Amino acid sequence: MTAPPKRVKVLIVDDSALIRAHLKQQLSGVPFVEIVGLAPDPFVARDILMKQSPDIILLDMEMPRMDGLTLLRKIMQYKPTPTLVISSVTPKGSDTALACLEAGAIDVLCKPSSAYSIDELQDKILNWIREVGRQGSARMARRQASLAKIPDVGAAGAGVTSSIATTNRLVSIGCSAGGPETLRHLLGALPRNSPGIVIVQHMGPEFLKQMATRLDQASRVEVKLAEDGDSILPGRVLLAPGDIHMEIVRSGARYAVALKRGDRVSGHMPAVDVLFESTAKAAGKNALGVILTGMGNDGALGMKKMRDAGARTIAQDEESCIVYGMPARAVEAGGVMESLPLGAIPKRIVDFGNAGIRQSA
Repeated sequence: MTAPPKRVKVLIVDDSALIRAHLKQQLSGVPFVEIVGLAPDPFVARDILMKQSPDIILLDMEMPRMDGLTLLRKIMQYKPTPTLVISSVTPKGSDTALACLEAGAIDVLCKPSSAYSIDELQDKILNWIREVGRQGSARMARRQASLAKIPDVGAAGAGVTSSIATTNRLVSIGCSAGGPETLRHLLGALPRNSPGIVIVQHMGPEFLKQMATRLDQASRVEVKLAEDGDSILPGRVLLAPGDIHMEIVRSGARYAVALKRGDRVSGHMPAVDVLFESTAKAAGKNALGVILTGMGNDGALGMKKMRDAGARTIAQDEESCIVYGMPARAVEAGGVMESLPLGAIPKRIVDFGNAGIRQSA
């Protein structure tokens, strides 16, 4: 007799009794979900977390006795567990929401208001429970431990050895869920004169400007929100803005970005597929493609086109991903030359840039 599939253990942390009850009602009837606790504040949540070891936590931000961000950081430090933040995201609160993503939250969903029923969140919550919950806290713990071991390849001043303001080589990166924290560690390990980098991160436009600012403050490289026509240069990272595609074009001796309106591709705008396909066409063997943690299949077809055009291609490995979705689909599509832990990717980027300098010398 086949054993029934293991249910995903969920802990709900919210100071609103109404929200706790509503979430419990929604999720209790789902066959693969088991509610292991309802916590009105972080201290009750801590006790349930230690006793029940949930697979995923649904976490509010504004609570008595301790705010949700502080609790999230403590969770990731002492008992790493996939955590989905459900919060009121306002212009005032968006910086806090981004801080949650950087601290390790898998996503931030908008808490219901009078105009936005919590019923509309159910599908998103269930998708996350399916995608992340079954991975459990053991993998999250291993991932958190690996982040402390990322070599700081920029500490000794290593990097590309040319200061000429041309684009010899470029790096195109795509990521989604888990991207803010992953990018903070990746870019923070790079030297000041790393090869030029362009990034598509699936995220609402209200977050991306703050994200670029925070990454810039945490990195040696310059990080900015891309503007149409920006040149891709050593030491510069261009982050795609929201609700518009970003393509790579050749502009004289340089590569540059072109921002273009259009339909969603692979369900997204900006889309990683659009970035990668344009990189394949414009740069070919002069490009390195990197696909990082994320849900879905965006980037899989584009990475295959990059590889076919002669580019080097890397996927973040399963063990170091928060969500091994996009990298897995890229591997399945045949576009990935090697899968690496996050800690090995910064050195690959620097080595790729230096190889281009040596070839042009």
